Amino acid sequence: MKFSCDRSMLQAAVATAGRCAAAKSPIPALEGLLIQAGSDVRVTGYDLKKGIYTSIPADVTEPGSIVLSARFLSDIVRSLPAGEVTIYTENGLNTRIQCGDADFTTVASDSADYPELPSVDKERAISVPQGILSRMIRQTVFAVSDNESRPVYTGELFEVKGDELTLVAVDGYRLALRREKVDAKDVEDCSFIVPGATLSDLEKLCGDTDEKVSITVGAKHISFVAGDTVLVSRRLEGEFLNYARSIPSEFAIEVEADKEELVQAVSRVSIIVDERTKNPLRLKLEDGLLTIWCNTGVSQGKDQCSVKGGKDASLEIGFNNRYLLDALKAAPAEKLNLCFNNASSPCVVLPADGSDGFSYMILPVRLKAGA
Repeated sequence: MKFSCDRSMLQAAVATAGRCAAAKSPIPALEGLLIQAGSDVRVTGYDLKKGIYTSIPADVTEPGSIVLSARFLSDIVRSLPAGEVTIYTENGLNTRIQCGDADFTTVASDSADYPELPSVDKERAISVPQGILSRMIRQTVFAVSDNESRPVYTGELFEVKGDELTLVAVDGYRLALRREKVDAKDVEDCSFIVPGATLSDLEKLCGDTDEKVSITVGAKHISFVAGDTVLVSRRLEGEFLNYARSIPSEFAIEVEADKEELVQAVSRVSIIVDERTKNPLRLKLEDGLLTIWCNTGVSQGKDQCSVKGGKDASLEIGFNNRYLLDALKAAPAEKLNLCFNNASSPCVVLPADGSDGFSYMILPVRLKAGA
């Protein structure tokens, strides 16, 4: 095998595929990247749960394939000077990497030892602009559970109905939902669950662009194609929460708040929260004002945020500060509706304009009297 290519393009390909290389594996080849030289050069990373491969243009003198340590190759390519990189094998798997005056030699592994990525049988295909999908993931993934005892909630539900794509994440304490119009005219309604780790990689692959991501849904796997890069992942199996029934549809109290003002107030009071004792934030709604405060026993913090509506309402409710702040920061609107029923019912954050593009639900914390 022998090929030459631009160093910056190779570095980008190695970094992209390297996200899926296994840190440690009983199959040593999975700790490496598969390099295949043919009409172009394809770089693949795979950890048996998800895999990424991406192609770059190259001048291929001798076709072939090898496996190189992901960490070694990444460190070497990143250190090389700008210019053309040449990689070739000699005397079997002895491999040289040259760029300018830099010259490295290593021993590659046989590509025959590298497991084949699963193929995705094309049952359904959906097209979504990269920028939109990236934002939808970013605005929901924080609510994905890390509790492996309930594996289905360590991923996000993707639901296609008509021309709408809905993403839902839930971890038992909060729920995040985002909805957008997509190009799914010829696609039957469907739903599938994508692992959270896959979504983190997918968000990084997507640029803030109108170029499309093609999502192909198979029986056991999903593939995401963005330009010359393909991400393949297993699906999570299990019954996901019926989110439509879980989010209240009627509220006793609804107030409108400015997102930035509310985020600033919650952030300021959160400074004194003791991470060991997890002191809750208290929110008190009274006379068109939302008062936010926290008492740790050592420190106290208090701030206020003006709201519209709820002038005749009176409510005191507690929340985990991080859960509340995550939802407020993620909400893609300048004006938010905070919706309540009572101190033991969840708070639902909705767009103030009445659209249905997002919903965030946060369960309250039981407050101790006099604290």
